Amino acid sequence: MLLKVRNFMLPVFRLRINKNLCTVFLSTSTPKEEIIEVGNYKINYVKVGTGSTKLLCMPGGLGTIWTDFKPQVEGIDKEKFTLVAWDPPGYGKSRPPQKKFTTDFYERDADTAYTFMQALNIPKYSILGWSDGGICGMIHAAKYPNATNKLVIWGANSFILPQELEIYKKIRDIKSWSERMRQPMIEVYGEELFAKYWSDWVDAMELIYRENKGNICSQFLKDIKCPTFILYGEKDPLVDKVHVSHLHTNIDGSKIHLYPKGKHNVHINMAEDFNKRVQDFLLAP
Repeated sequence: MLLKVRNFMLPVFRLRINKNLCTVFLSTSTPKEEIIEVGNYKINYVKVGTGSTKLLCMPGGLGTIWTDFKPQVEGIDKEKFTLVAWDPPGYGKSRPPQKKFTTDFYERDADTAYTFMQALNIPKYSILGWSDGGICGMIHAAKYPNATNKLVIWGANSFILPQELEIYKKIRDIKSWSERMRQPMIEVYGEELFAKYWSDWVDAMELIYRENKGNICSQFLKDIKCPTFILYGEKDPLVDKVHVSHLHTNIDGSKIHLYPKGKHNVHINMAEDFNKRVQDFLLAP
């Protein structure tokens, strides 16, 4: 995790060779985190690259720039892309205020994402959304078609299955999480707030299941008109494979890639292949 020091450049020297793109990147610093006011929030974000293809990275539940998108921030072709990654409202360093997990928090975050990118003077862009970020990305693409160039989503679902709700309830207690999964979140929020946030998130899923019959955003799928790429790890323990076919069927013109050995976070555990496939999709006519 990064120290909470604004506009501070940590000196490193890194040489990366991306064999797939035959490009060499030389960097002398980590990206600078910046703050911009959007409504009631001060949004923390990074912006890297100088390319003409603009991207917004939307993290998963409780996720931040560095917990969720480090391989993309560091690995994207910075001559072809301009990548923006944010801490969503109420997450990471985009607080106070704290997150309110109401039944419409996905749509509120999608609306804020649009306002945020307009404030950065980036009127049109593609979205990379993981898990909760994929849900927000779908809503954003449906509501703001003139601002959305392409959509890439993985580990995302538009409704909640009964067995998925049971999984959420079983992992409500953060002490049931592995140390590897728990510690990064504790570093961001502290143990007390992390435990509260995650419990509140599970409560929100239960409320959505009861009040909306499990529907999160299925009503928006028919309005997604931009080219859409759906990726899925077939060993995902949180998101059932039925969601892939549902999204593919209901998002016109969407395409799919399956990772037979992939889990929920294919963009991290299979970052090189993931980045290559996503960049190819985004650069295609």
